[in-house]
Amino acid sequence: MLTKLGEKFTHLFLKYMPDAFVFAILLTFLAGLTSYFWMDVKPLDIIVAWYDGFFDLLSFTMQIVLIIITGYSIALSPVIKKGIDKLASLIKTPNQVYFFVVLIGLLFSLISFGWVVITCVLARALAQRIKGINYPFLIACVYFSFNGWVFGLSSTIPLLLNTERNYLVEAKVLQSTIDTSFTLGSTLNIAMIVSFLVMAPLLLFLLRPKSAKNRELKNLLVDTDSDEVKTIKEEALSLKLPFKSWSDGLNNSRLLQLVFVTMGMIYIVYHFYSKGLDLNFNIMIFVFLIVGLFLHQTPMRYVISMKRSSRNISGILFQYPLYAGIMGIMLYSGLGERLGQLLASVATMDTYPFFAYISGGLINFAIPSAGGEFAVIGPSIINAVQEIGSGLPQEQVTAMISRASLSVAYGESLSNMLQPFFLLIVMPIMGKGVNLQARDIMGYLVLPFLVFFILQIGLVLWMPL
Repeated sequence: MLTKLGEKFTHLFLKYMPDAFVFAILLTFLAGLTSYFWMDVKPLDIIVAWYDGFFDLLSFTMQIVLIIITGYSIALSPVIKKGIDKLASLIKTPNQVYFFVVLIGLLFSLISFGWVVITCVLARALAQRIKGINYPFLIACVYFSFNGWVFGLSSTIPLLLNTERNYLVEAKVLQSTIDTSFTLGSTLNIAMIVSFLVMAPLLLFLLRPKSAKNRELKNLLVDTDSDEVKTIKEEALSLKLPFKSWSDGLNNSRLLQLVFVTMGMIYIVYHFYSKGLDLNFNIMIFVFLIVGLFLHQTPMRYVISMKRSSRNISGILFQYPLYAGIMGIMLYSGLGERLGQLLASVATMDTYPFFAYISGGLINFAIPSAGGEFAVIGPSIINAVQEIGSGLPQEQVTAMISRASLSVAYGESLSNMLQPFFLLIVMPIMGKGVNLQARDIMGYLVLPFLVFFILQIGLVLWMPL
């Protein structure tokens, strides 16, 4: 029954869901029309707000691109490739693939948002080796495992709340920062982690398609040369001149690379020594960069690895600005704040986590960035919680704010299973040389979304913080 339901949802997505770029255009129109009819904003002002927001995510876009290509470069290194090959050799059947890809992907995502790229490399390697794998469903497994990031060390909202002089503190919305012991280290968050690690691999295993006919990777490849025949080392050697030269000596110098890596390692040690476990996009990118340089040993090998890693990221480069434009409409027209106020106004002491969770899920369709979304609705939700908790001890109010903020984060993350935006991170690797679109994958995620939606609602409402 579960398999048939999954197939039905997949068929519906195939029939009705457009390409991810068209999906972004339609959401732009929806945000604009809602601002016009509900907020009474003039059409020209909506278009200006759209343009003003269009470039607001350029730094975020670059961060995402660098997370992908530096992480992928690590995965292409000989050491990691051997590790992936060893792990892949232990997994023998399609059923094992589905189960372990979700489990391993969740564990990787708990460490870092960007480690989903390593899950992608592992999953693709398994699809190349093992017969009978439904490749679109495998991509869905990888994408679902991406959910782990919101509970882990790179979770945006908890890190923001604990950042000195963050915009919420500067605007006097918060009196002080909120320690991660209230968020990432809370009983609620640990319960979320355990529930995903236990239930997600089992659920995706139960929902696996019965057949992989015409859906294996080998059947879907339209570019059979998409996976390079030469190793990175072989390609680097082939670029050498037929005679000895200074340029080749520098290009392939291990010493030069080692000195550069040592500089980077010194800063990484200094960063974590002086700031503690302060994880953000920038330090994760820098760590990935330095580790990749170390693993590839020479400048030329690293250049080749980055060249290979940078293919097929066009979807990110031209679609992120569209979502930034939607964020601009939500932010500059006041629509996002109005939605936050509306949902907060009906909240009570018992129901505020539910409305925070729903807010996170709904607004994610227009602003698929936890940080960007929280900038729009976070102040309204925090103010509402402070009003509800008026007269209570400050520590209890802090706990309420933490629960509401986590609820927004959980709702935002899970609704990505119906929103193809972050699939753009997965597809440059999983979709390389393959004729697949978001509609081929998203239908498999509806039932997992519904199951974990119910579970998460229960946890945010009743699990002690």
